[in-house]
Amino acid sequence: MSQNTDLLTLRSVSKSYGTVPVLHDIDLSLRDGEFLTVLGPSGSGKTTVLRLIGGLEPLTSGEIRLDGQDISRMPINKRPFNTVFQDYALFPHMTVSGNVGYGLSVRHIKRKEIASRVAQALDLVQLGRFAERFPAQLSGGQRQRVALARALICQPRLILLDEPLAALDLELRRQMQEFLKSIQREIKTTFLFVTHDQEEAIGMADRICVMQAGHIRQLGTPHELYYKPNCEFVARFFGENNLVAGKLGPVQGEQRPIETALGRLVCSIGDQPHLKIAPDGAAAFAAFRPEALHLADARDGANRFSGAIADLAFAGSSTVATIMAGADDAAQRLRLRMPSRIDGSILKSGETVSLSFAPHEGHLVLA
Repeated sequence: MSQNTDLLTLRSVSKSYGTVPVLHDIDLSLRDGEFLTVLGPSGSGKTTVLRLIGGLEPLTSGEIRLDGQDISRMPINKRPFNTVFQDYALFPHMTVSGNVGYGLSVRHIKRKEIASRVAQALDLVQLGRFAERFPAQLSGGQRQRVALARALICQPRLILLDEPLAALDLELRRQMQEFLKSIQREIKTTFLFVTHDQEEAIGMADRICVMQAGHIRQLGTPHELYYKPNCEFVARFFGENNLVAGKLGPVQGEQRPIETALGRLVCSIGDQPHLKIAPDGAAAFAAFRPEALHLADARDGANRFSGAIADLAFAGSSTVATIMAGADDAAQRLRLRMPSRIDGSILKSGETVSLSFAPHEGHLVLA
């Protein structure tokens, strides 16, 4: 199948535990061969989506379709999916090869074929020389790769990954992110990856589904979510957007002004029709990234205002400044990210600076 073909579709899927709803009429499609990440804070319903797809939980209502066929009531062992869990779920008394080949052995595959496929799977995850070790003799990253090999060996249509990297340290997590993405590209199997880590989602996903309180708030590419959040929640949750509240002014071509406590700001509305048809005076936010904000000079025109440096944080290659902008009774807390200098001579706490951002780097979000 091509990557544009829908492999799996959730239609009006809801889930409640007793009288407590946790998912509300979810509609979601996974394309064949894509890496889809479900992102959200704790309690957003992201793991529940994974468990419903995997057959680990029954639906309250709605349906799940695979290649157009309803599998909502299909038993877990009949679904052509495998799951990789955060705790790996390896059998401690089995060797690496025993763990990886377990799914084939319970299907009564011949031993010779199991041995061949186990060897192939371990080579794929670069663990061939660890075949006779036990899980306790492996590092966290190696155990994670064993769990992945076990999921891959049965050649599933879809692999479900439930925050599989959360227990790893930062450097190992980054290595595993690159490894997972390279494996997914090589085998062209559909991955559904659940995480609460935005950087992880940006770096790995073809598309990201952002969830909050059992609802899907936005579904799109990392670039779309990063630069064009469609609501206040996504703008606040996904990255470090500066949000300044105000009232919309009249549309001006591909831009629209917003009257704020910092003055009149102008932002791009581009190809987003809902921002063009919103009425004048509607409540909205001007959203702009910390890296889009810069120290202004005499050449800067639109979106210029002043603020006082409240705090400075060195972050390696960049320095992040917290700035209080506007009048004291309506001060806006903003973040400015700029390249660090070796001598550290950029800004000083308490200093008042002029700031601006280009209209094309600003975005409007309806309140």
